[in-house]
Amino acid sequence: MGWAGLVGGPARAEEPPPGSWVLWYRQPARVWTEALPVGNGRLGAMVFGRVEEERIQFNEDTLWLGEPRDYSRPGAWRHLETLRRLLFEGRQREAEELAMREFMSVPLRQMPYQPFADLWLRFPEHGPVESYRRELDLEEAVARVRYRVGGVTFEREVFASAPDQVLVVHLRADRPGALRFEAGFRCPHTNAHVAAMAPRRLVLRGRVRDYDERNRLEIRNPLRFEAVLEVRAEGGRVAVEADRVRVEGARSATLLLAAATSFRNFQDVSADPSERCTTVLERLKRRDHAALRRAHVAEHRPLFQRVSLDLGRGPGDALPTDERLARARDHDDPGLAALVFQYGRYLLLASSRPGTQPANLQGIWNESLRPPWDSKYTCNINVEMNYWPAEVTSLPECHEPLFDALEDLVVSGQRTARNHYNARGWVLHHNFDLWRGTAPINHSNHGIWVTGGAWLSLHLWEHYLFSQEREFLARRAYPIMREAALFFVDYLVEDPRTGWLISGPSNSPEQGGLVMGPTMDHQIIRSLFAAVSEAARILGTDAALAAQLDRLRARIAPNQIGRLGQLQEWLEDKDDPNNKHRHVSHLWAVYPGWEITWRTTNLFQAARQSLNFRGDEATGWSMGWKVNLWARFLDGDRAYRILRNLLAPVGSRADGGLYPNLFDAHPPFQIDGNFGATAGIAEMLLQSHLRDEEGRFILHLLPALPSAWPTGHVRGLRARGGFEVDLAWEEGRLSSVTVRSRPGRSCVLMYGAQQARVELRPGAEAHFDGALRRVGRPTRSGVAAR
Repeated sequence: MGWAGLVGGPARAEEPPPGSWVLWYRQPARVWTEALPVGNGRLGAMVFGRVEEERIQFNEDTLWLGEPRDYSRPGAWRHLETLRRLLFEGRQREAEELAMREFMSVPLRQMPYQPFADLWLRFPEHGPVESYRRELDLEEAVARVRYRVGGVTFEREVFASAPDQVLVVHLRADRPGALRFEAGFRCPHTNAHVAAMAPRRLVLRGRVRDYDERNRLEIRNPLRFEAVLEVRAEGGRVAVEADRVRVEGARSATLLLAAATSFRNFQDVSADPSERCTTVLERLKRRDHAALRRAHVAEHRPLFQRVSLDLGRGPGDALPTDERLARARDHDDPGLAALVFQYGRYLLLASSRPGTQPANLQGIWNESLRPPWDSKYTCNINVEMNYWPAEVTSLPECHEPLFDALEDLVVSGQRTARNHYNARGWVLHHNFDLWRGTAPINHSNHGIWVTGGAWLSLHLWEHYLFSQEREFLARRAYPIMREAALFFVDYLVEDPRTGWLISGPSNSPEQGGLVMGPTMDHQIIRSLFAAVSEAARILGTDAALAAQLDRLRARIAPNQIGRLGQLQEWLEDKDDPNNKHRHVSHLWAVYPGWEITWRTTNLFQAARQSLNFRGDEATGWSMGWKVNLWARFLDGDRAYRILRNLLAPVGSRADGGLYPNLFDAHPPFQIDGNFGATAGIAEMLLQSHLRDEEGRFILHLLPALPSAWPTGHVRGLRARGGFEVDLAWEEGRLSSVTVRSRPGRSCVLMYGAQQARVELRPGAEAHFDGALRRVGRPTRSGVAAR
């Protein structure tokens, strides 16, 4: 029977749920991209909300194919000079063929992220239903389903608890004894089995496959995994059978799902998943559903509520999310933009928490043994985009898994630097996986791209700029950044034609093949050298290195303006104005970098011309990048045009778009576009990448406000320099601003042509009107504005 037969007409009368931050629907999910995601950073689940047989597909962030290994190729560096000579001579094909034979990763491809299993719930006699609704409450991080059948209202809710590290499913009926169901596991891994664990537990045990077909590689020590389901019922009976749990005659039931693997770290897979699951569940013996829920919401809600946003109201506010998305194809919907903004923050909280793996290409949600692009960490834009919202939207804790991964990548990246380049420091090419592969993969025409580690190192610098935490800079950031810079001190080579220092062999992602001197590389390396030099001076260390980096930075090939008035993507002036490629790599210096700004007039206009050539339609994540770029170009209406293309059903206004559950579509699903959209909306409202001549950060207020959002407010955005900002605007004009400083710093407020200098003591705040005149009373003494 189709879902139209299961969900009856009265469901149409359902009112929208209270609160702005809710995704809701009048029917169950038919496919994975309609299901609703929950997660605690380590465990993720997709809730379908089906009636007769619910599907809850779940993941654990360390379940990957493969085993610890070194991907680098010993002795590859002996071919480096030949590769460079061939490229300087214009013999690109020969260089790529040589690199495929002698310079690539061993094996050639990295390993894929894996699904764990499905938890299924079967409800007998739940046929046609009335008043069906499913929803995802972003503020509480709870997915809910409710419907009526046979005069009984059934409700279930699902959440992934970060404090208790379990997936919780709670079911109830409003008639005593009416709840009957079976529950069990369905696992895609062939080396897995389900067994009963008396008295109320079911266990799934297995290991991932021991052979990788694509690499023709035997895996000697594949990961082991285990999931344990514990079922508690109020009233009624619980019976555990061979491969399922049966509940009869209950009023309510709570299911606790613990899951773990044998992964300890990227070099050790000796953990006991059984012991891990048992430990988690034993801690919860005396905790009922209400206590688990309270702890979950109490932990999640304050993080989510750090930022509030109102971009205006409209008719779409009353519609189910899928209908609202369809309407947005042809109508402005400021509330949908705000919802997508907060959804990106929710997804980051759900997929990246301290102590977990970083958010991968699909966050933590994946149902396929062969996910698109292996659901790895693609470093030439995608994993960086995942973390663009972390600092500015006040979720800096979510950045920590990336920093942990960088500490691992230094270890493997040092091996790659030695074996492939005979260089000091560490290097990362365009992908890594759970096993922290850093060598070039897939194909030499795009896999040899050397600035992945440099770009990711700048995330450490960004965290420092936003937080001003000197201890973090000294203890975590600087050692990694310094080693990344040392690699490029050894790697850069002089261009025989110009005398400039250039990068190569490398690639401008993901086009143009293997080349010498792609513009993006030079932008990233200059920024890394500048950051390491400044950090060294802040910390009072490595004076000689800082001076050397300054000298080298001045010699790196500069940004160039080409024959079409464009910013050149390569050393040669060969850009094609009809090229609509999804990557806009040479615009890195506009965003997320800040080497090219409105202050650098000619380069700024050339970069804008390049973005015009690329067009407004693209894949989902590419549109997310373009929103940020047009915001940096101070063109709010153009940024909004791109955002509207993204906030529409997939394929309706561009190649990309959104799925019914608001997941970003490349297509297929890639989560980076969700994070790019969130960051882009923040960038339209506040920018802080520039400093004045005395080094104070300039807080640029409403730099790219579109005409479609004439009235609104935002609270809690963070700015570089350690500031937090609240903004309100009416009829397209700034009406009020509050600035807070955690560490106590001075900054410059900028709105249009107006500026105001602000000095704040630690923890103090200052209030201003739309003309940047101070108003009200500061919370503490010592505030000055002039």
